[in-house]
Amino acid sequence: MVEINIFETKEVMGKAAAIKAAKIIRNALKIKKKAYFITATGTSQIEFLNALTYQRGIEWDRTVMFHLDEYIGLPADHPASFRKYLKERIVDIIYPNKVHFIKGDAPDPIMECKRINKLISKVKIDVAFIGIGENGHLAFNDPPADFRIKDPYIIVDLDQQCRNQQVGERWFRSIEDVPKKAISMSIQEILRAKNIICICPDERKAEAVRNCLSDDIKVTSTYPASILKTHKNVFCYLDKFSASLL
Repeated sequence: MVEINIFETKEVMGKAAAIKAAKIIRNALKIKKKAYFITATGTSQIEFLNALTYQRGIEWDRTVMFHLDEYIGLPADHPASFRKYLKERIVDIIYPNKVHFIKGDAPDPIMECKRINKLISKVKIDVAFIGIGENGHLAFNDPPADFRIKDPYIIVDLDQQCRNQQVGERWFRSIEDVPKKAISMSIQEILRAKNIICICPDERKAEAVRNCLSDDIKVTSTYPASILKTHKNVFCYLDKFSASLL
């Protein structure tokens, strides 16, 4: 079940999503020593992450963070690196107890998947912060996504629309600069989270939102984010533009 919340602007949307996220984390910390969360990246997450860092009453030093995906071969200091993005927008502001970054430039991506798979398999994620790509992807699981694979992190090929989106968002100067492979959290691992908060603003996402979240469209790997409809605790935050085709 997906609870859909629509707001006039993405700033108001981001604040509302941050309030919900903070509540989930605070509640988790009431009943256990640490709270575990997953963080997405991209322009769609900026307002949300900014608002989240201003939420009060969260003992961030009792939290552990994983992130969704990272380009293979990209160093951590590259302008488009998701590690750089997360350090600047959340990690170096709230200082979680522990951050498990994906090392996209690790010499052996297969071994890097095994390393982080071992870490995340030991915990239960309290909340995953995610978005929906222009092609309907979740993390970097481009269509047709693999809904069955159980490994938490996998190596994926990035399709043309996904790579074009990265250029459109100005993370890269040209399509030739965008890596063709990434390490991505799998669909099944995303669904393993107790709660999922999906933040997806902007008109360019409207078609993907309709294809993935409309009640009259079946769950299909062609629209990977449609799988969210099978999870019992999904809270989706849209602005009026991304929700315009619903």
